[in-house]
Formats: sequence, structure tokens, C-alpha cells
Amino acid sequence: MPTPRPQRALHRHDPRAGVAAVEFALVAPFLILLFLAVAVYGGWYWLAHSVQALAAEAARAAVAGLDPLERETLARAEIAAQAPGMTGLAAERLSADVDETAERLTVTVRLDLTEHPLTALAGPLPRPPEILVRSAVVRVGGY
Repeated sequence: MPTPRPQRALHRHDPRAGVAAVEFALVAPFLILLFLAVAVYGGWYWLAHSVQALAAEAARAAVAGLDPLERETLARAEIAAQAPGMTGLAAERLSADVDETAERLTVTVRLDLTEHPLTALAGPLPRPPEILVRSAVVRVGGY
């Protein structure tokens, strides 16, 4: 019958005790900052994509107009209809410009992010632009 091995007594002054806590204390601030950056910049890019999609849809809708006034009305109506369904886009913070030349119609959509939670969440990170501006261009006539 084998004899049981004596268990090694855990010394009170083990040199390895607390190493994981110290390593975590050194790495944790950078890890938290990394997660914060992913959340802030991911949210900003998501909003930028939403604003770009809104501008593109408004430009596509405006093509159906027969004159510049009708095209502008159609573009603004499309923005008003689509914006409430897009999460994160507050209609009162959106503005749009419709500019038309002889061959092109440009719809520019701006989103003011000055009081958006993303700007408050940024904290010590370099802040993304607080005014998001995206535009879409479509040809009008002259094909």
C-alpha cells in the first residue's frame, strides 16, 4: 500500500501570491480603455453609416421629381419618413440641404452629436467629430 504524500504547507510568504492581482491592476486600465474605444468609435461609425444611408435614400427619392422644388420636397419627405426608424438618429438633430445643378442633385445630411451619449462616453479618448456630414449625389437628366 502506497504511503500518502505529505501535503506541502502553503507558506505565508509565498513569492507568487498576488502576482495575478498585480498583473491585472497593470493591464486593466488599458483593457477598459480599449473596450471604451470600441464602443465609442463603433457607435460613431454606425451613426455615420446610418446618415449616409439616409442621404442616399433621400437622393434616390428626389430623382422622381419633375422640377427642382418637387425634388427637394421629395428628398426632405424621405428624410422625415426614414429618420425615426433608424436607431440613434434624433429627427430634431438632423438637417438636410438639397443642391441641384444642371446635371447633379446633391443631398447633404448633417447630424448634430454634441449632446449624444457617445460624446459623453468618449471620456479621455480623442473625440470623433460632433457634426456628422454625409452626402449623396445622383444624376438628373443629361443621360
